[in-house]
Amino acid sequence: MFPFEDYTWLNYIGQVVDILLVTYVVYKLIMIIRGTRAVQLVKGITVILVVWFVSRFFGLRTLEFLMSQTLTYGLLAIIIIFQPELRRALEQLGRGRFFSSRTPPEDDSTKKSIDGIVKASVYMGKRRIGALMSVERETGMSDYVETGIAMDAHLTSELLINTFIPNTPLHDGAVIIKGDKILAAACYLPLSENPFISKELGTRHRAALGVSEVTDCLTIIVSEETGAISLTKNSELHRDLDEEQLRLLLENELLTESKQQTSSRWKWGGKKNG
Repeated sequence: MFPFEDYTWLNYIGQVVDILLVTYVVYKLIMIIRGTRAVQLVKGITVILVVWFVSRFFGLRTLEFLMSQTLTYGLLAIIIIFQPELRRALEQLGRGRFFSSRTPPEDDSTKKSIDGIVKASVYMGKRRIGALMSVERETGMSDYVETGIAMDAHLTSELLINTFIPNTPLHDGAVIIKGDKILAAACYLPLSENPFISKELGTRHRAALGVSEVTDCLTIIVSEETGAISLTKNSELHRDLDEEQLRLLLENELLTESKQQTSSRWKWGGKKNG
């Protein structure tokens, strides 16, 4: 007698829904940790699990004991070492696409924003005007917006340049951008506490790396000392970018994101006004 004979159609539907939900959650977790140091953590845990299974299969008691202790007491170490990644994951759970639905920006609007950011960055780089610009994506940045001066202004290269002119009220701090709007200026960003950051990097670079550790934003840095342009994302620093490299990085991240969101809306909900 097969155990499945006692199942009703509701049981089968429940099992299917259970599998789909678990698959979706695992997929979202993979997308959250992609491109972060947590990827290396997952690889390390996988190696430990493989060694544990092998040692248990072949009866290697000492090795099995060591691996078991590593998994048991390693959880606390993981929480401490990977605090930025865990915080970022929790922020995305609360603010990202798990619980909210954003209207994707239009490609034309995104391209104009990219043009404005690139033009302003190149102009300020040539004149060694220090700048820090964060582009909000999935993870909300309202906590950091509140630390600055609200602007809610249409993004233009001229406005960005004027904001960072030395000895003006808004030049010190970061500008936070969302879509084609400048939300605020003179914002404070969290400094990275990574001990492996090069000593030659200043406060702007540390702030850019710090905010990239807890959000998925893109942050552009223009060095006041050298005029070099850099960009941070997912705790990664891309240094000494020229105009084309900066434009390509922004287009790859922002335009691709826009297309993916538009495709997702067509797949699940159809066209908003159609």
